[in-house]
This record gives sequence, structure tokens and C-alpha cells, in this order.
Amino acid sequence: YRDDDDINDVASMAGVNLNEESARIMATNSDLVGTQIQSCKDEPFLAAIPLHKRILETAKKLGITDVPAEVVTFISHATQNRLRTVIEKVTVITQHRMESYKDDEWYEQATDVRSQLKFFEQLERLEKQRKDEQEREILLKAAKSRSRQEDPEQARLKQKAKEMQQQELAQMRQRDANLTALAAIGPRKKRKLDSPGLLTIGGEGLTVSGGGQAGVGTPSSRQYARQKITRVNLRDFIFYMEQERETSHSLLLYRALLK
Repeated sequence: YRDDDDINDVASMAGVNLNEESARIMATNSDLVGTQIQSCKDEPFLAAIPLHKRILETAKKLGITDVPAEVVTFISHATQNRLRTVIEKVTVITQHRMESYKDDEWYEQATDVRSQLKFFEQLERLEKQRKDEQEREILLKAAKSRSRQEDPEQARLKQKAKEMQQQELAQMRQRDANLTALAAIGPRKKRKLDSPGLLTIGGEGLTVSGGGQAGVGTPSSRQYARQKITRVNLRDFIFYMEQERETSHSLLLYRALLK
């Protein structure tokens, strides 16, 4: 620094020009300079007149004859806040329900209930097939027997064996007819979904021409991304009411469980 410079002027010693910095700040925030910020009008969430009437009807039962407008506005805002809280919590519950950890590398599958159910169903199917085979053998033996003195039980078994053979014959004919019809129709042609000239956006087809332009099959030429929709069902609301202290033992929860 020169001899005539002030040793206490830190900005000058650092090479910063305060006038240039002030001009740059004013140019950057010029739209905010001189503006006034004021609060917006307080608009109630619920209709004021019906809500005031409902509050007066409830207040008269408790001996209250006058309810100010500020109370109506406060109750309207409280209802809005409560509804927002309920929707946010139920939305989180729904998102957790729809989340899938199958492809997450930080989770491993401990049990597979679907495979266990399929295994038990296969065991039941094999057991039923074994019993049907035993019953079929008994009926075939009864049908082949040629005893002269037949009791009613033997006659019943023969009649049942005859009905079983007719049913098996009808099933074989139906199967042959289905195979013949499928052979006459021919192999089914699968629609090509991954063709080079077709691009799917939001569930609609977008055909790309050779000139680089896109022609849309719909009348509108604009394509908007489909917004993800979170669908909340009654089971999510029941789970939410079970977790909340105010509704865990309420009559509304029991009514929801009975539906």
C-alpha cells in the first residue's frame, strides 16, 4: 500500500471497490428494491355461513348464544390444518405400502409366502389326484366284475363308473375340438412394441419420421408427462386410525372394520 492509504481501510487493502460492489448488488436485485411486501387476504377454508350456523346449533346446546366471526375463521383454519395432516400421513402410509424392496441390494428375502402357498396347493392337488385315482380304480374293478348276484352297492358303483367314463370321453372330445380350432386359427401374432419408429410417452404412441419431426396420433400436438397418482384405499385409513391415539378406540374405526 501507498503511504497515503489508510491502514484501517481493509477493503482497499484487499483490492475491493465498494462502489462497484454496491452498483452490482443494486443491478442484481433491482426488481426487489422499493417493493412492499404485505400479507394476503385471510380466506377461510370452509364456507363461513354454513359453518357459523352449524357452530351456533352446537353452541346453543351448551348454553352459548353468541359466537364471534373470529371463532368461525379459527375453526375453519383448524379443519384445514387437520385435513392436511391426515392426508399427509395417509399418503406416507400408502407410499410405504406400494414400496417394493425386491430389487434393493440392502434387503434380502427372508420368507416367501407366495411360494409356500403354491407348495401347499400343489400338495393338495397331488393328494386329490391320488384319491381320484384310487376311486377310479375301485369303480373300474366294479364295472369289470361279472357276478350274477349283484347287491345294490355293486350296481351303484357300476352306474357311477359308467358316468365317469362318459365324462372322461366328453372331456377328451372337448380337448380335441379345442386343439382343432387352435390349429385352424393358426399361431397368434404378437404385436411389436419395441419397433424403432415408435416411442411411447405417457401411454400414447409417438411416431418419429425420418426428417426428425414427430407426429402424434392424438389431435393435440403436445405431450405431457403423466402425473404419478397415489391411490389411497380404506385399508390405509384403517391403519392410520389404528395408529392415532384419538381414533384407535373410536366408533368410526369399528364401523370401518365392519365394512
